[in-house]
Amino acid sequence: MTDDYPDILRSPLCQTVTRDGVTVQVEIYRLADSEGWTLELVDEDGGSTVWEETFATDAAALAEFNEGLEELGLAGLIDPEGDGEATVH
Repeated sequence: MTDDYPDILRSPLCQTVTRDGVTVQVEIYRLADSEGWTLELVDEDGGSTVWEETFATDAAALAEFNEGLEELGLAGLIDPEGDGEATVH
């Protein structure tokens, strides 16, 4: 049996961030045969927030996260509408 799943490269910049009582896992990854890095936040309940755009580097993805963190706060990044729904940026 062959493995039909693509190889996913996970950035060493992935990390857990806690701010104001909210914790997320910052996931930055790309397919092995792709050049764009994906930014995803996974909250404590397993909810996922994924950016629609990809980034040229893993550092650019992390910079986007950090900018959003400063502008919106962590709760604002994962639930900008305040409705408890996972989002796509």
